[in-house]
Amino acid sequence: MSISLSIGDAPTDLQWLQTNYNNRARVPTAPEQLAEWASRSASTRARYAKQQRCTLDVAYGTSAGETLDVFVPKPSKQAAPRPVVVFIHGGYWRSLDKSDHSFLAPALDQCAGDKGAVVVIPNYSLCPSVQVDDIALQMTRAMAWVFEHIRSFGGDASRVCVVGHSAGGHLAAMLLGCCWEQVHTSAGKPLPNNWLRRAVSISGLYDLAPLVPAPFLQDDLRLSPQTVQRCSPAYWPEPAKGKLFAVVGGDESDEFLRHNRMMRQVWGSKRVPHTSVLTGLNHFTIVEALANGHPALVKVLQKAFT
Repeated sequence: MSISLSIGDAPTDLQWLQTNYNNRARVPTAPEQLAEWASRSASTRARYAKQQRCTLDVAYGTSAGETLDVFVPKPSKQAAPRPVVVFIHGGYWRSLDKSDHSFLAPALDQCAGDKGAVVVIPNYSLCPSVQVDDIALQMTRAMAWVFEHIRSFGGDASRVCVVGHSAGGHLAAMLLGCCWEQVHTSAGKPLPNNWLRRAVSISGLYDLAPLVPAPFLQDDLRLSPQTVQRCSPAYWPEPAKGKLFAVVGGDESDEFLRHNRMMRQVWGSKRVPHTSVLTGLNHFTIVEALANGHPALVKVLQKAFT
């Protein structure tokens, strides 16, 4: 069955929702792939720890879910602070963990060129213990921590790019549109307005309305009309500054392909200068392609730093 949606539509055909939004059902190898991510991530953390290049489980807030990991580049004679990449994991706001994504740190480190980048991978509390609104606010606290503390890890708080996959891509877009002057550091200092200028969303979601009736998500997400309105970047006016780079796998569902086009239609080409579809990649292999230095993904990340 084919359904043509507009922003704000909430379909009720359960099979259509399953086909277009249940990525683990679409990709039968997903459990094995996720297990491989966790294994590769454990090896990455062990390697970085041996080289004293990572600091794990740093608190950026007061709840158990508000921690982050920091991975630093290899030592260099270059004294200047390094660019910073913040990676936000996916999992429909209800699953997965920062520890499943450490394997991305080496590739994200290298995306900023020879100098390398400081990589920050935050956790967040998961639905249904919290709601999507709460997670979005947690990410603002994580970014406030980056602004306040990343210099001590060799990072440059004025050169931060946030990268997210799936639900993390949604959160990355939300952060680009955040009113940062309303966010404060732990010392009570407001952040500069529009300080975050670059976001890369991989297989992101921008309109939450279609997820409301999805039976495999309803019990965990409990999306209200108010949450859909507040937490759908597709309903927001374009940010005053900044750029969003959107990428999706060519083997993903029609809806994820539609979402990838959506933000340029809403925010315009000035704010969304890049949308691309990478042939042969699905919702999970696109993450592995990032870790393995896929040339098109590397190019997008490099654009985000120029």
